[in-house]
Amino acid sequence: MKIIRFTSKKLEKIYNRGLCKQRRVEESVKKIIEDVRTLGDEALIKYTKKFDGVKLSLRQLKVSEIEISGAYQNISPNFVSSLKVIIENVNRFYRKAIRKSWRIKDSDGTILGENYSPLEKVGIYIPAGTAPLVSTVYMTVLPAKLAGVKKIILISPPDKCGLVNPHILVVADLLKVDEIYRVGGAQGIAALAYGTKTVPRVDKIVGPGNIYVSEAKRQVFGVVDIDMIAGPTELVIIANRYSDPKFIVADLRAQAEHAKGLAILITNSKSLAKEVNSQLDGNNGYIILTKNLAQAVEIANKIAPEHLEILVQNPRRIMKGIRNAGAIFLGPYSPTAVGDYVAGPSHVLPTQGTARFFSGLSVFDFTKSSHIISYTKKSLEKIKEPLEKIAAIEGLSKHLDSVKARFMQEKE
Repeated sequence: MKIIRFTSKKLEKIYNRGLCKQRRVEESVKKIIEDVRTLGDEALIKYTKKFDGVKLSLRQLKVSEIEISGAYQNISPNFVSSLKVIIENVNRFYRKAIRKSWRIKDSDGTILGENYSPLEKVGIYIPAGTAPLVSTVYMTVLPAKLAGVKKIILISPPDKCGLVNPHILVVADLLKVDEIYRVGGAQGIAALAYGTKTVPRVDKIVGPGNIYVSEAKRQVFGVVDIDMIAGPTELVIIANRYSDPKFIVADLRAQAEHAKGLAILITNSKSLAKEVNSQLDGNNGYIILTKNLAQAVEIANKIAPEHLEILVQNPRRIMKGIRNAGAIFLGPYSPTAVGDYVAGPSHVLPTQGTARFFSGLSVFDFTKSSHIISYTKKSLEKIKEPLEKIAAIEGLSKHLDSVKARFMQEKE
């Protein structure tokens, strides 16, 4: 770990960590997307062989019911029972967040409101490279299901044997995912965005991935909606001299399991900083020394981390000052791991400082709203004068004429 002080210029590098773009990745992804858009399934087969080392036939792109059923034979017997507990935790959390359509009605008959409706088709990307993210299946599918999404398409890259991880298949099957395809990378994102003869086009793509997946999502945004552009995972811990160094070391080590992840301890205790630093190896993290906890909060807000642990004696008091964080973990017995796997809120969270304006994945991501506007003749007449003034300023007289037309017949 690197110990740096509050005033260090190295903090600017941390704050601006999401600004660096790799031109080579951008161009490579652009070519892949164009190939998939024009060549469809042929491009998917080509890039699966190139990047995953697997030669697929056209009919193998979609995972068969037989393969899904067979996946149950390759998982531990108690996996499903453990999963049921987690599913209930996630469902309980997101049931509280479901939005309902609403209306307001004025005395003159005007009705205004919003109609909320679920998206028709959603594509979910499940990484399976360095680690098959089984937990991401239920962390993405369940909010979509609760929102009422009509059709869920899941894609995940195959292993060297051409198979999708059996745990991913089992979870997807239990959650009644409609279709599963063995395709990953930028080519998989392009397939979901534009559609091929085999892979259906969707309305929105969610789920984390590597730099190529993230860049592909960025490039197809507008053709299709996306949840966010995620980068390497992040953890910031705020602690002081009362915090247990064993917990801090354990959590920073857990974060270090992600090769490109960012791990930061912010503390006003020199003795804690030295003790934690003496027990950690590697250079993928920092210890930031501050004068007080107020400075720690200031730095945390500027970093806007994916995960923020507050391990001081009264974490709720500190939390009041936190504005920017994907998920906040309060107290010594709330390690990030519980959020990753079992607590309930989705672990698909904003990274690289985007917690300043992005939120974690929720049911909101799978719904859209239509504004409802209903005027009576009486209420329309009441707004003629202000409408006329705005139309005159903008020089759009026909807009005003469309209102006047509603009153022309009675004058004649």
